[in-house]
Amino acid sequence: MMKIPAGTRIGHVHLKVADLERALNFYCGVLGFELMQRLGDSAAFISAGGYHHHIGLNTWESRGGGQPSPGTTGLYHLAILYPARPDLGRALRTLLDRGIQLDGAADHGVSEALYLRDPDGNGVELYWDRPREQWPVTPDGKLGMYTRALDLHGLLAAAKADEPVDPVGEGPKDLA
Repeated sequence: MMKIPAGTRIGHVHLKVADLERALNFYCGVLGFELMQRLGDSAAFISAGGYHHHIGLNTWESRGGGQPSPGTTGLYHLAILYPARPDLGRALRTLLDRGIQLDGAADHGVSEALYLRDPDGNGVELYWDRPREQWPVTPDGKLGMYTRALDLHGLLAAAKADEPVDPVGEGPKDLA
């Protein structure tokens, strides 16, 4: 059996959306992706850091459509990898400031993750990976991932510690 090369990565994801403008407002306006190209009101290509596109959004087969029914096949979630913990903390603060509800948050040992839904009901994971040398291992040396509660206050504090002092003195919204 052929093995996929170790350097292989997922290049991009393409999502069917009901309303392109609404999707762009979420992915660009809330999450901060950059619009790279737009094809009228039928498709758009967005990225982080000027790549041609990490996410494609289109209405080719879905304009005005509803969200998939629970219990059906399809995309579980797309995962957006942030470079460092403070970056994920800033993303969390943005979500809280915008009133976007989290579906969950978890510490997986190898990563910390936030889970939410986009306006079309697609699952979205925002996460950062811990350095490989910090990944948990079992006594027999295998990867020992787990799912535990994520310290959201600590994540917000990591973002705050990485930023200049806020002259207005406004802190993050209460998580309680």
